[in-house]
Amino acid sequence: MKRIAIVGGGIAGLAAAYEVARMAREGVAVEATVFESSNRFGGLIETVREGGFTVEGGPDGWVTAKPWARELAIEVGLGDELIASNDATRKTWILLSTPENPTGRLVAMPAGFNMMVPSDLSALDGSPLFNDAAIAAYRAEPARVAELRAAVPAHDESVADFTLRHFGAEVLDRVAAPLLGGVFGGDARKLSVRAVMPAFVAMEREHGSLIAALQAGSQPATRNLQPVTGIFTTLCSGLGTLVERLIATLPAHWLRPHTTVTSIRANASGPRWQVVTTTHAKQTASESYDAVLLATPLDATRRLIAPLDAAAAELLPVESSSAVLVAFCYADASRVPVPPGFGFLVPLTSAAPDEEPDPSANLLLACTFVDQKFPHRVPPGGRQVRAFFGGAAADRIARCNNDEIAAIARLELARVLNTAPPHAATAPAPVPVLTVVRRWPNSLPQYAVGHLDRIAELEARLNDLVGLTLLGNALHGVGIPDLICNARQAARAAASDN
Repeated sequence: MKRIAIVGGGIAGLAAAYEVARMAREGVAVEATVFESSNRFGGLIETVREGGFTVEGGPDGWVTAKPWARELAIEVGLGDELIASNDATRKTWILLSTPENPTGRLVAMPAGFNMMVPSDLSALDGSPLFNDAAIAAYRAEPARVAELRAAVPAHDESVADFTLRHFGAEVLDRVAAPLLGGVFGGDARKLSVRAVMPAFVAMEREHGSLIAALQAGSQPATRNLQPVTGIFTTLCSGLGTLVERLIATLPAHWLRPHTTVTSIRANASGPRWQVVTTTHAKQTASESYDAVLLATPLDATRRLIAPLDAAAAELLPVESSSAVLVAFCYADASRVPVPPGFGFLVPLTSAAPDEEPDPSANLLLACTFVDQKFPHRVPPGGRQVRAFFGGAAADRIARCNNDEIAAIARLELARVLNTAPPHAATAPAPVPVLTVVRRWPNSLPQYAVGHLDRIAELEARLNDLVGLTLLGNALHGVGIPDLICNARQAARAAASDN
């Protein structure tokens, strides 16, 4: 019987365990143990259900174009739970600050944008989001094919450099940087374009012009989308249902909550790996396994592999970003008006800097109008908004207690929504009937320039540590579908490896 240790009970670890259990049911002689240091499985995925509200304490869905989360949900019997985002009313707002109005006002992104690339140049006309120079740069980009192709670097570059080459500084500051910040919580000047925007790199190589590529419908990210699907997908009862269903497919004795893996060591003989653990009750143990799948957060992964290969540990991302989420639920949506659409983003220039915070700057990273993004999130007539703090602001705010964090979030939201378009501005918001606060310390590894090369070198080094595989969001993607896909592939390889 082959024994596999899965370290970490987030979505990657659970997807790997599910795959092992599936193979075991088909007759493969394999079993797994899932070690989770906390008292619950699911990692950042957590759903709070109260008073008719469905509140996500972590991610609220996944990108529909990546099929692996949907496939897994269907496999575990959740096909009827799948729901799409309300794309008919999809709109994203940017908090636009100026020297005359440092607090900022919400300005809608023009229709037809894929990240920072417009498919319809006429939609730029009259948009207050861009000045004349930025619109001119957009209009000129399709005619610069030869120049742009010649300028493609042989090496990796930052998202900022990539965007500047195509569209200029204003597009970077007002669109590209806040969009990437909302997904990765990172700095566009440091993020690797090849790691976080591979589809756009491919578009550039093929077409030169990103606008021409988008207009041709050739971008890999959307080529296979069916018109009836939404850009995002979630579960009607919340993503926590996927965690619950995955756990239900596993033998109970495979699950080890409250158990921290303190070290992994190579065995001289017999099973390849010795896994040393300690429980919350300070009980220690050591068990042998044929394979180890590390599905741990970045810092824990580095700690566990450094004694095995210090150089490999140094190839992991150096930085990770923190986030703080605050969800507010209201019984009467009419008393908490928001502009139509999915939510708003705050450009870095409008966020508080690392040093002396500007009292006029907004601390928020983003906000989602949950009941407008997905159906079935609120009871009839209700409203739900989720506010996010990121980076240095999140690190500072996370030290406050929950009531203080909620108060800060309500103040920041009031400052933004009171400056919304006239049809959205009304009286002060009432007291929420439910507030959910979650802290995500160092939860988003930063894919810095050169990330893919470093990960390739890391995995090449790990080939010498037979039976050890790294999973999680520090390597090949932060989204739920990527984590599931990589975990299931690794589990199949570990179970079949001789």
